[in-house]
Amino acid sequence: MDVRQLRYFLAVVDHGSVNKAAAALHVAQPSLSQAIRALERDLGIDLFRRAGRRLVLTDAGEALIGPARQVVRVLATARASVAEVADLRVGRVEIAAMPSQSVEPLARIIKAVTEKHPGLSIAVRSAFTAQDVVDEVRSGRTELGLLGAAEPLRDARVRVTPLGRQRFVLVCSHDGPFAPDTVVRHEDLAGQRLIVGQPGTGMRRVVDEISATVEVTRVVETEHREAILPLVLGGVGMAVLAESWAPLARQAGALVLDLEPARYLHLALVAGTGDLSPAAHAFLDVAHSQNL
Repeated sequence: MDVRQLRYFLAVVDHGSVNKAAAALHVAQPSLSQAIRALERDLGIDLFRRAGRRLVLTDAGEALIGPARQVVRVLATARASVAEVADLRVGRVEIAAMPSQSVEPLARIIKAVTEKHPGLSIAVRSAFTAQDVVDEVRSGRTELGLLGAAEPLRDARVRVTPLGRQRFVLVCSHDGPFAPDTVVRHEDLAGQRLIVGQPGTGMRRVVDEISATVEVTRVVETEHREAILPLVLGGVGMAVLAESWAPLARQAGALVLDLEPARYLHLALVAGTGDLSPAAHAFLDVAHSQNL
């Protein structure tokens, strides 16, 4: 067994097929397949089985995922530790982030990180709920996570760095019923059409609170946060979004209004409880220096 075989194995797990894994790794499919077969021979057990045209993990394959990620991560950390001596001229950090927090503060943090450490590269993985972010970090798929939750996160399975909070706002078109600078209360939304996120998100929680008070029409439910502003501007309905979207919404021509009573997302950076790579440490240090 070698690290290359483990990388190939994890690529098949993450991409769902040998073809996609080979393309992502820029290797020939026969070479990848041969490496997987060699790994199975070394272990004396099959890691995948075929179900039609799909590859499905066996129980042994499922059991290998965690240790394989740990081995690959430790090797990456060892290599990055050498690079750290050269003042982080190279390095890579992976972070899972929810959509609203990817707008702010993640974009601002990344700008500061890349200005201080131009050699670092950052991979941002999408996650739709706070639990998704925690799961990504705990599984080892990413080293760091950025999330927003209805309550301050308390989870002993990860290291949590609070980053303040974001208020929810109402985003609507200028052709709607509300004038600029209106403070919108729940009862003011009676009979309105709302665009909502999927269950488990903060914006959905606020809409659920509104729905418990007055009758509204949930005209669209979407997992694609980037679709909301075009829908609002197209007159489909209004939306509750974190205030991180406010500058972009105003620039696009939407009206952004305060909601009362105020509701917030509590932001946090999360990291695994094990050793972090130098790149991840650098990312956290810069985030802290931004007074977030």
